[in-house]
Amino acid sequence: MITPLGVDGYVEIFAGARARKIAIRRVHMEEDTGKLLHVEGNRSLVDYNRSGTPLMEIVTMNPPPPGFDQIESAEEAREYLQRLRQILLYLGVSDCKMEEGSMRCEPNISIKPKGQVEFGTKTEIKNLNSFRAVYMGVDYELKRQEKVLREGGKIVQETRRWDDSRGITASMRSKEVEQEYRYFPEPDLVPMVFDDAYTGKLRAELPELPIAKLRRFITEYGISQAEAEVLSDTLEFAEFYDACAKAAKARKRSRTGSRASFCGW
Repeated sequence: MITPLGVDGYVEIFAGARARKIAIRRVHMEEDTGKLLHVEGNRSLVDYNRSGTPLMEIVTMNPPPPGFDQIESAEEAREYLQRLRQILLYLGVSDCKMEEGSMRCEPNISIKPKGQVEFGTKTEIKNLNSFRAVYMGVDYELKRQEKVLREGGKIVQETRRWDDSRGITASMRSKEVEQEYRYFPEPDLVPMVFDDAYTGKLRAELPELPIAKLRRFITEYGISQAEAEVLSDTLEFAEFYDACAKAAKARKRSRTGSRASFCGW
């Protein structure tokens, strides 16, 4: 990796009633090398079925720039991933099946005492293949790190795996810093150059994205946020509801004084 394909973005989530913009540091392309499956008896299996498949990595930013946020809880980690999955499904770029490896989450967790500016040493969790595992893994690791620090210990920078059967994280290996990855150019890959005309064309072809659609449903059709969440969950469902609602409003306008049914639930 020399230059990311995208930088300085965000994914919007809702923390209660307040919207939060989770800052994206970069988006870059990698090649999938395979998948490790950790089983009983300290054994691991290697699955090479996806080896060689292009892989897009999306990295959040810590600390975020002014006006943006970072993930601060297990619940926010789960919602961030769900919102990101929804965007990718709207765009049609992935089926996002975590259990099959077409979408993965590898959270880096660190904590800090109240009043301290800098976060402490981070750990990374592997082997998370569901939204439930993401929530439970992050929640466990936050509590584990707090316990270690309260008892006077130190957090070791390492990669840990999620053991779903025991509901714990377990150490796998020491974690390298970014400089130790030794990125270097691949001579068989030509540079990818995107000019303003090309990116503008792609931007014009984008569908209305989930959060924008959710907000429009609330204001245009007078439904609650909970209802709009359900109705905008998938692009197909949202487009069906949108067409029905628009048709119902048009029918009502053309038959003033008569009763018209609204296409709702």
